[in-house]
Amino acid sequence: MKMHASKAAPPVIPTASMADIAFLLIIFFMLTFTLEVDRTQVTLPRTELRFEVPKKAAYISVTEQGVIRASDGERQSTVIPEQDVLSFAAEVVAIQPDKEFALKADGAVPYKYIDTIMDSLKQANVRVIYLLSQAETVDQ
Repeated sequence: MKMHASKAAPPVIPTASMADIAFLLIIFFMLTFTLEVDRTQVTLPRTELRFEVPKKAAYISVTEQGVIRASDGERQSTVIPEQDVLSFAAEVVAIQPDKEFALKADGAVPYKYIDTIMDSLKQANVRVIYLLSQAETVDQ
């Protein structure tokens, strides 16, 4: 009996599970992706420490030029005039009474503007106001 030498199979990379891996990676990135609602660039004042702000907190941002941007924590921030901060906060509090607000102001902004915004938030019955700063974050 004569035996013929069989042809050697070419080396291949097994790709049967590649689709599964790609699908799992897509699911992972979809679940871990968070959208930043307030992208206002400000130079925050320095402090010793700061508390972690909840992810869905409403934001009021004030730039060095005095531009005020507001976000309810779910949609992108929009520019609002200073006199509309009270009505914006009142609308958010009317929908969610326990909504936290984060005030993000540039370090060069005069305090009288920050005080005016904080007074507007208090008049709108905001219960928790976070003042953002540049420091190491501490859990509450």
